[in-house]
Amino acid sequence: MFQYFNLSIIALLCGWLLDLLFGDPAWLPHPIVAFGKWISFWEHRLNHGRCRKLKGALFSLVTIALVCFLTALINYTLYIVHYTLFIAFNAVMIFFSLAGTTLIREVRDVFLALDRSLDEGRRQVARIVGRDTSELSAQEVRTAALETLAENLSDGVVAPLFWFALLGVPGMLTYKMINTLDSMIGYRTARYRDFGCWAAHMDDVANYIPARLTALLMIISDQLRTLFRTRVDLFSFVKKYAHCHASPNSGYPESALAGILNCRFGGPHYYFGELIEKPYIGDNDRLLTTADMRTAICINRITELLAVALTLLTAALMHNVSIR
Repeated sequence: MFQYFNLSIIALLCGWLLDLLFGDPAWLPHPIVAFGKWISFWEHRLNHGRCRKLKGALFSLVTIALVCFLTALINYTLYIVHYTLFIAFNAVMIFFSLAGTTLIREVRDVFLALDRSLDEGRRQVARIVGRDTSELSAQEVRTAALETLAENLSDGVVAPLFWFALLGVPGMLTYKMINTLDSMIGYRTARYRDFGCWAAHMDDVANYIPARLTALLMIISDQLRTLFRTRVDLFSFVKKYAHCHASPNSGYPESALAGILNCRFGGPHYYFGELIEKPYIGDNDRLLTTADMRTAICINRITELLAVALTLLTAALMHNVSIR
């Protein structure tokens, strides 16, 4: 009989290959969409009146605990029933939790749409960013797409794999719920400032190590891509600019990509009608091009491969420690 570790590794490879081949088909029901509907349902009923911060904290904690408990229960039950069911469930959940291919497709589509017209580019980038896009310039559309590509390399690839290595699929899905909570209610606007406070802080904690790990893997990826001929000291660049972001984590992958592309990210943007000031990351305000998009996608793919390899290595080491 296969051991739990072997089953998990098979599921990881199957789930990752499914994401690599198919991304997220629009016709397929997605658990993250269900997460979003759950959050929206309760946010409309709880986010008003007094004690918004307390209600938001309790809602976030209960929601996260439910996801962790239910996933672990299903996982354990399927493991006992039959290993093929365990592999199938885990592979599908990993497939849903990884967003590398879909993100790359969306960012590529933004650049292609922008080549056709500014309005098309604005509509396309609105699919992947939370900021208001109706008044963005062509340069701002490209910048928004590449910022999202870098940030979501951490949120959509490295962080889920990190939590899988530590806690398996229950850890991965719990992280996805934390991240979905933050993406929906973790804004510093009048509506969400109190209710989403705890969600934002929990996301900061969950992404603390993955964000820094993502930046490191991106730098290594750029060294591999250029055969170690990179001239810019990317470590110094990230150290200088990683804190120039409202988030304590997002600045790391964004500054890594800004350094690799030698460009500038950040600046003020509108979210839900409110102007949010963001410091700049980098100082070279040059025009971004389709070539930059291709470079960024190459970095994403190499980083994803490194992250999967590191996850397998970490899981193997933890397994060896546990059986001694």
